[in-house]
Amino acid sequence: MKEPVATVYIVDDDAGVRTSLRILLKSVGIAATPLPSAQEFLSSYSYSQPGCLLLDIRMPGMNGLQLQSELNVRGANIPVIFITGHGDVPMAVEAMQHGAFDFLQKPFRDQQVIDCVQKALERDRENREWLKGHDRIRAGLASLTPREREVLSLLTSGKANKVIAGKLGLSPRTVEIHRAHVMEKMAASSIAQLVRMVMEVEPRPPAP
Repeated sequence: MKEPVATVYIVDDDAGVRTSLRILLKSVGIAATPLPSAQEFLSSYSYSQPGCLLLDIRMPGMNGLQLQSELNVRGANIPVIFITGHGDVPMAVEAMQHGAFDFLQKPFRDQQVIDCVQKALERDRENREWLKGHDRIRAGLASLTPREREVLSLLTSGKANKVIAGKLGLSPRTVEIHRAHVMEKMAASSIAQLVRMVMEVEPRPPAP
């Protein structure tokens, strides 16, 4: 299945800004979708769509900070670049503290916009790869039987097959079979990799 093309959403109530940014991005081969309000963005955006968001910090109705907050609540991991005026720097700092990727202060240079957008798109690509990896790990874990989960837990705690067999009341040969099934379902090539995979999605509390 073909991946959708990464798109830059330009959300600004100023039609002139939307048009100029769309033309600029199109000139370097970056797809852009201009939208006049935060509400229209929320109604049209799909989490499966890769890209980033160029967002005006001051807009009527829902402003940029409120949209950012709503995206955070919804778990939308899209990188947000705020467009700010001279007096908006304190707001931009607040936005950065809440996870914004960057902010561009008007008037901004064309190359500054292009560079910032390209970095945000790369961040989005990395985020999506990371999430896909976690989804694969969780799918592998979900496919394990209850007995295989027990074996996995003991394996990743550093227990040898003979110890696992004693704890679970199984023969060493049966443990070997369960272990092979766990490694296959998790697509792990070593116990070290298996431990790393489990820690990625099920972090353990630090030892006291």
